[in-house]
Amino acid sequence: MKTDKIMECERNTFYKLIHFRLPHQFMTIGITVVLLSIVMMFVRAFAMDGDTVWLKLVLQKFLLVGMLIMSLSKDKLEDEMTIVLRAQSYAIAFVIGVIYALVMPYVEFGVSNVMNSGGESFKNLGDFQVLLFMLMIQLMFYHNLKRYR
Repeated sequence: MKTDKIMECERNTFYKLIHFRLPHQFMTIGITVVLLSIVMMFVRAFAMDGDTVWLKLVLQKFLLVGMLIMSLSKDKLEDEMTIVLRAQSYAIAFVIGVIYALVMPYVEFGVSNVMNSGGESFKNLGDFQVLLFMLMIQLMFYHNLKRYR
């Protein structure tokens, strides 16, 4: 009896986590954060002097948070179809992101050795690049799947 209650409590907590979505108003907030981060990245790159690496890292984090907010916010009309499409887009983004993280370092290594005769060392992708790619793929596939349903 007690085990059943524990399993039911864990199941309910798991379902709450699966169905967690931000209200639709957060889509506007996410878009605003993303646009401000991109504008500030251009300002930092072209108008600011000095050591601003810390600002670049902060703006990258804000860009990722803004895209995550966009990804987690509900649509105006949320139904079972949009939930399925969102789940499909997360699955597609995960698979493509893993393939990207595995293949892209070899592509960069090959292209840099072809372009530069001296050759460059092999480099792995950073966390920002992989997360940004996965969030972009998820948002793009979700909105395209919604359009073609």
